[in-house]
Amino acid sequence: MRNAMKALIAAAALGVCSVSFAEVAVIVHPSAGFDSLSEDDVARLFLGKAKSFPNGNQAVPVNQDEGSPVREKFNEGVTKKNASQYKAYWSQLVFTGKGTPPKDVGGNAEVKALIAANPNMIGYIDSSAVDGSVKVVYKLP
Repeated sequence: MRNAMKALIAAAALGVCSVSFAEVAVIVHPSAGFDSLSEDDVARLFLGKAKSFPNGNQAVPVNQDEGSPVREKFNEGVTKKNASQYKAYWSQLVFTGKGTPPKDVGGNAEVKALIAANPNMIGYIDSSAVDGSVKVVYKLP
């Protein structure tokens, strides 16, 4: 029983480590007229401070669902906000009529499919889910 408990704790710790070390890839449609964005560019889009890509086209950011480890890593790494700070930030903007938060659209597969079908969208997925249907413009290690 004691060995089984140790094995279970070790497996859980490895699972947490693998999530925390995964890279987050910020993705756009392959036809986007740019190849990279800075961390600041991405943060400005997801915080509603910018509405367009560097090429002038409208940008529509989409989030993974709340509670997603990829979303948590993205928010903390790019927007510099934890989940509750991010939610409070957007609640204030909505309340004052100054913004609409990015839509929550699911996990890696849903975000990737949506972005692959829409040239104006930007989102983020675990880098292991990237394929030729999307273009990576920023990576958060």
